[in-house]
Order: sequence, then C-alpha cells, then structure tokens
Amino acid sequence: MLRGLKFLGILLILLVIGAATGLRHIYGGGDDSFPDRSGEPSLSGDALETVANLDNPPGNIAVSVDGRIFFTQHPEARPELKVVQLVDGQPHPFPNLAFQTGRHEDGRYEPRYFRNVLSLRIDRYNRLWTLDNGHHGFDAARLLAFDLEDGRVVHEYVFPPGIAGLGSHLNDFQVAPNGRTLYIADASFFAKNPGLIVYDVQNRNARRAVENHESVVAEEYIPVVQGRKMQAFGLVAIRPGVDSIVLDPKGEWLYFAPVTNNFLYRVHTDDLLNPKLPREELYARIERFAEKTMSDGLSVDRQGNIYISDLEHSAVLSLSPSGELRTLLKDERLRWPDGFSFGPDGWLYIACSSLQHVIGRLPGNITAHAPYQIFRFKPGTEGVPGH
Repeated sequence: MLRGLKFLGILLILLVIGAATGLRHIYGGGDDSFPDRSGEPSLSGDALETVANLDNPPGNIAVSVDGRIFFTQHPEARPELKVVQLVDGQPHPFPNLAFQTGRHEDGRYEPRYFRNVLSLRIDRYNRLWTLDNGHHGFDAARLLAFDLEDGRVVHEYVFPPGIAGLGSHLNDFQVAPNGRTLYIADASFFAKNPGLIVYDVQNRNARRAVENHESVVAEEYIPVVQGRKMQAFGLVAIRPGVDSIVLDPKGEWLYFAPVTNNFLYRVHTDDLLNPKLPREELYARIERFAEKTMSDGLSVDRQGNIYISDLEHSAVLSLSPSGELRTLLKDERLRWPDGFSFGPDGWLYIACSSLQHVIGRLPGNITAHAPYQIFRFKPGTEGVPGH
C-alpha cells in the first residue's frame, strides 16, 4: 500500500513537471532586453493632467466629440462593471447595470451582457462600438454598437468559431472613417494563431484576412515594466500577438504590430478589403513601416502622426508620417500606458492599465496599488474624437 502511494506521488510529480515543461515550451522563454527607443521628452510632466483616479485599472478609452468619456475597466482585474462612462470623476455603468450583470431590475435576463470587453471606439455616426472577446473564445466573441444619444443597441454581431474560436483574443480594433468596416486585431494569446479580421458592417460578414504572418506574430521578448518581468509563475511570458492597431486619418493605411515586435507594419486597406486578392500576394504587400517601442495602444492625429505607448519606459512617443520617432512624455505616473483616444480641443487621453500589478496577481494586490489613472495632455495637434 505504502509503495503504491509513493508510486502515485512520483507519478503526480512527473505529470506536474511535464505540464510545466510543456507550458514553458509553448508560452515561455524569450529575451528581456528589448531596445530602449525612448529619449528626452519634449514635454514636461506638468503637461500631464489627471482626469480620474479609479479603484480599478482602466483598459481602453473613447472620448466623444462633446467630451463624454467612456472606458472599459480592464478585464484582467475581473471588475463588476465592464463598460463605463465617467461622470463627475466616477465610473457609471453604460448603457445600464443590466449589461454588466446580465439581469435587469425587474429580473429579466439580458442575453447581450458584457463578458470580457477590453476595446471600444466611437465612429462618425456617434455610435459606441464595444468588442467582447468572450473570455478568449470560451464564450462567443461579439460586437455591439450603441447609439450615444439614448444608449440603444443599434448593431450586434456574434463571431462564429471559425473566425474567433477557442484561444482567440479579439483585443483591439479600428473603425473606418466611413463607418462601414472594422479592422480587428486577434492577439490569440493562447491559441497562438494571431491575425487581422475584417468586419463588413453593412453585410454583417467577418473574415480572417491575415494569419500567422511575421507582422502579427510576437517576437520573443519578455516585457519588463517598472521592475517586474512579465512572466507568470516563471513559465508563461505575457507576449500576445498583434495588439497595437490604428488607421491613418483617411482610412487608407492600417498600421499594426504585436506588443513585443521591433517594427510597426502597415498595409493598404484596399488590399485588406479585397477578398479576391490571394493571401500570398496580400502578404507581399504588407510593409515594415518603422521601428517602434514595446507598444500597447496607438492613436493618430489629423496630420498622420501616430502616438505610441512605451510600457517599459512609462512614455508616450510620436511617429511621424516619414517614420521618425520622437519622445513626447516620460513619467513614472504612466503605469503601463494602454488605451488612447483623442477628445475635443486637441486633448489626447491615456488610460493606464498598470498591468504589472494586475496580470497573475490576487485581488488584494490590485487593490493595494490603487488608485489607477486616466490622464490627458495636448500634443499640439488635433485628432478625431473617439479614435
């Protein structure tokens, strides 16, 4: 009997070691010395204005043309409220509490309730688009668009498993200036099948246009953010596929990259929108545009300057249309600058998710590092609110 128990114990240890080895092989390893491309900032820390101090870390942000501030509370922190509007400095559920909990006040079930929403955008028609990744594809991923005048759902699309299946992670997206197309980055952290999805709003049709190309697959660096090496349990590096994504002001070029890649890539949207273009030819037209930082969120102004977060150096940089990097801000208060959105009057808003205090951490640790911030500053040029 004792010998049998010892055998089972040894077998269990071997199984654990085997599982850990497998995890490390698939998700671990990598270099922690990504090049520092930040420099002396052109703006002082005084340019950074605090918009809100929050109990929970924000994810992405969208500011309307009339200055209403919408943001997600980062799903990695497991918040009760997923999509909120900032009112008098406090988050209020948008469009109502039922979309956060799944139940209306009268007890009716809300089938479209938010499960795992990170990204949101406002389009030219004053619709707030939300992208629900369904807990990495365990539930169906879904797009919802709300009329900001009255909070009604005006568009809904549920992604089929062939577009966003188990292990997918529909992370961020952009809406074309004409409002007819959405370009979605599937970071595919677990399935390791990252790609770009094109969604046709009018025809309610989605297709995977790019998959497993070098432009969407993460380079094997491990982020180091304010002293923490982003590797869960020493086995899993926080290294998603394509994440950073932005459209130029005319909607002619889509710029994109994984967080840990050295380069920002771009492709003509006409090529992405052409389903008859052979994939090999499409891939041949994807360009390496310029070197970048270890980036998360992106935004763009009306002149075509791209704004890039630098999560490793608590910085915001700009990338000119010719590919020249310039450091705008560098401040330790920028704890993992994540989502960007232009608002009215030339303000650029920054949601800092502080993921070094969130991913793989217990709720008590998240609470201990509160408050979490939304900031804004004026880069000197204007952008389209909501983008």
